[in-house]
Amino acid sequence: MTLEEVVGSNSTEKRMETVTQALEELLVAARQKDGLTLGVYESAKLMNVDPDSVVLCVLATDEEDEDDIALQIHFTLLQAFCCDNDINILRAESVRMTRLARVLEQDAEEGNGNEPRDLHCILVTSPPAQPLQCPALENIGSFCEESRCRNTWVPCLALQDR
Repeated sequence: MTLEEVVGSNSTEKRMETVTQALEELLVAARQKDGLTLGVYESAKLMNVDPDSVVLCVLATDEEDEDDIALQIHFTLLQAFCCDNDINILRAESVRMTRLARVLEQDAEEGNGNEPRDLHCILVTSPPAQPLQCPALENIGSFCEESRCRNTWVPCLALQDR
């Protein structure tokens, strides 16, 4: 391994940590402003009705979901819709849903009946009348733009378990 490879991989790791922290900050800020939509079906409904208010789509999976074909099909459709409507997308892979629930201060079991809460798709919305002012959103937006310039249309992150 050359020095350039070591330095390059270290800066990439730091950039990913920065973007991961920005994502957590953005989710907290959006939750406080009631700017989150949770769940695959709820997200699809919102994007169908008001795609202009959506500024970020986060698709999250854990190890158990890797082989869930239906979920992967939903993700593919959501990604296509986001690309068609210029909505930034992040993929959070190998995420522990309990970690994501803690960031969102949600009870992972707080769904309908005995169903666990669906945190596989999270939309961050920012209505034009009251736009979400958050440096984390700008950081994530520039990260997504940089990724598209490198032909990575759906960049992947890993939320750190703390």
